[in-house]
Amino acid sequence: MGAVVLAALALPGVWHQAQAETVPEDGVIALKFLHYQDSQAGLQRIAVEAPAIYVLLPLTPHWSVEGSGVIDSVSGATPRWHTAISSASVMHEKRVAGDVKVTHYGERSSMALGVSRSTEHDYRSNGASFDVSRSSEDNNTTLNLGLGLASDTINPANHLVSHQHKHTEQMLLGATQAWSAQDLLQLNLSFSRGTGYFNDAYKLLDQRPDFHNETAVLARWNHQFAFDATLRTSYRWYHDSYGINAHTLQAEWVQPVNGSVTLTPVLRYTTQNAASFYVGPVYDTVLGAPYPPGYSLAHPPRYISLDQRLSAFGSLTVGLKADYHIDRLWTTDAKLEFSSQRGNWCLGAGSTGLAPLNSTVLMLGLSRSF
Repeated sequence: MGAVVLAALALPGVWHQAQAETVPEDGVIALKFLHYQDSQAGLQRIAVEAPAIYVLLPLTPHWSVEGSGVIDSVSGATPRWHTAISSASVMHEKRVAGDVKVTHYGERSSMALGVSRSTEHDYRSNGASFDVSRSSEDNNTTLNLGLGLASDTINPANHLVSHQHKHTEQMLLGATQAWSAQDLLQLNLSFSRGTGYFNDAYKLLDQRPDFHNETAVLARWNHQFAFDATLRTSYRWYHDSYGINAHTLQAEWVQPVNGSVTLTPVLRYTTQNAASFYVGPVYDTVLGAPYPPGYSLAHPPRYISLDQRLSAFGSLTVGLKADYHIDRLWTTDAKLEFSSQRGNWCLGAGSTGLAPLNSTVLMLGLSRSF
C-alpha cells in the first residue's frame, strides 16, 4: 500500500511489489501525508507538502482495481549552480498526479495493467505499465516481469526551451524465494532507456546527453527471529550512461511492541561517484562563477553540469516508523527520516567545495479495510 502511494509521489514508471496471487479479501482506503524539507548552511531550500489517497477494490474472485492520487505543493529556493546561496532562485509549484491499475488473478499468477498521469505548469508526464507474476506449485518461488513506458513534455517557466520531449522505456525482472520458514530472498534487475531532453532548464551551464540509460540490481533478505522480530536488509547497485555508479545499503529492524504497535528503525547509506561531465566549484579567473577554468564562450563543451546531484558524495539516513493497529479495520502509521549528504562521505574521491545537504521526511498515514 505504501509503495503505491510513494510511486505516485515519484515520476510514473514501473513499480512492482510482491503480492498475493489471489484477489484481496478486503478493500482498502488509505490517506497519506508527506512533508519534505531540505536545507544547507544559510538556506532553507525546497519544501514539499504532499497529501495522497490510495484505494483498492476487489471486484470479482479474479479481478481488482487500485489507484492513487497526490497533490504536491513545492516551494523554496535551490541554487542554479553547485551550492552557492547567492545563486538560489525561488520557486512555487503544484503538481497533480494519479495512477490506476487493474489486476487479473489466475491460478498462482497475476497480470496487471496500469496508467498514470502527472501535470504541473511546466512539466507533463503520461505513463503506462504492465506486470505479470507467476508462483511455483509450492508457492515458495515467484517470478515477476514488469514493463513501463513514459512520455514527458517540458515547458520551463524561464522559456529557455519550449515543448521539449522525453521518452522512457523500463523493464523489471524479479524473483522472490522463500528460502526457509524464516528467510525470504528477492532479486530484482531493472533497465531503463530514455531519449530526449534531460537538461535541467533552471540551472546554468547544464547540458546533458539526449539519452539516459540506467541499470540497477536490488537484492533483499528478510529474516524473522524466534522472538518475533524481523531484520530486513537490502543492497542496490546502480549504473547509468552518465558514468555514475552508486551503491546503497539499508537495514530495517521490525519490532512488534505488543499486539497493536510495531516499531521499525531504519539505517541507509548511499555512495556514488560523479557523472563524467560534472564540473566542481572552481571558477575561471576572468569569467568568474559559474564558468570553470578555461571555459570558452565561443566553443562551450558539449556536455557539462554543475548540479550537486551529479557530484560524488555519500549520504546517511536514519529513521523510525511506527505502525498502530487501532482495531481489525483501522491502522495508522508515522515515519520520520533524517538524511545528510556530503562529499567526504563518499567511498573513494568525493567532490569538494560543496556545502552539506540535509533533509527531513515526515510521513503520516491512516487506512481502513472494508
